Amino acid sequence: MGGLTRQYVLTRLFMWLLTILIGSSAVFIIPRLAPGDPVTGMVMRIAEREGRVENAQELIAAWKERFGLDKPLYIQYIRYLGNLARFDFGYSLARFPVTAWEMVSRALPWSLGLLSTALAFSFSIGITIGALMGWRKTPQWLQNILPLSLTFTSIPYFMFGILLIYLVAFQLHWLPVSGGYSRDVDPGLNLPFIVSVIKHGLLPLISIVLTSMGHWALGMRGLMIGVNNEDYFLLAQAKGLSPARVFFRYGIRNSILPALTSLALGMAGLISGSTLVEYIFAYPGTGYTLFQSIIQQDYAVMQTICNMMIIITATSVLLLDLLYPLIDPRITFKRNKL
Repeated sequence: MGGLTRQYVLTRLFMWLLTILIGSSAVFIIPRLAPGDPVTGMVMRIAEREGRVENAQELIAAWKERFGLDKPLYIQYIRYLGNLARFDFGYSLARFPVTAWEMVSRALPWSLGLLSTALAFSFSIGITIGALMGWRKTPQWLQNILPLSLTFTSIPYFMFGILLIYLVAFQLHWLPVSGGYSRDVDPGLNLPFIVSVIKHGLLPLISIVLTSMGHWALGMRGLMIGVNNEDYFLLAQAKGLSPARVFFRYGIRNSILPALTSLALGMAGLISGSTLVEYIFAYPGTGYTLFQSIIQQDYAVMQTICNMMIIITATSVLLLDLLYPLIDPRITFKRNKL
């Protein structure tokens, strides 16, 4: 940590705040560029379902006033930033009086469980495969087999998910096709519920892992090829250190930094969920909730999920920048003296 300076830490903190401000401002502006407004859309959906709505215009005006949508845009923006600073995400426009945080908090554990497991598997398997592909000491037979593991990388994960649904769920009847758990079990810390959750999560998990680990592997392969020619790597081999120690301590450790940066940027996916995968499998995570909120123009829920993505991404990058000297002692943030 000796390489960290006070000026660098303060600069990174300022960039962290600026990133959150710019991202949150974009989250506020972009949904409002779409035609129409959520209150009118909600009343129109009720009219389509019920046939007609009494005093529709008065109802629309009252609900706009209730949610502050009748105010000028700059006043809405100031209120939005103030509420965000207090972590007050407001009420869902589509499911009032339910708050936006209530909706997101119900969906959040599902996405965290699914996406954290998928990210851990795809990252660890991918960088190991990539490092083995780029290491000169890897046996030739293994070099020939490893590229086969990247076959599914070129397939979009949602298309692969549809293929899994057809083959595994409809044809073989091995796993359930949709939902987070079976309706014939009681939610809670009991074995039937846990088994049901695992079964329902397997197909989304497999579709994400098999289609994403190739990206980690290809990036790691290029980085490992570069490390092969470094002096410290050649010296470690010349000293007769064990191949496993050379591979992990001198190979992977010194080539993994860019992959860790990508991993930090991908942490936001734990909140946003894999939207299309969750939609295809009707998985009750934040990705599915985000999709529904976009369709219904539910500003509050959209802003809650997107702002959490922004905050987690910015914080992950900040922490990674501060931890770089611990990962690789060669990195220093001290100002060079001319």
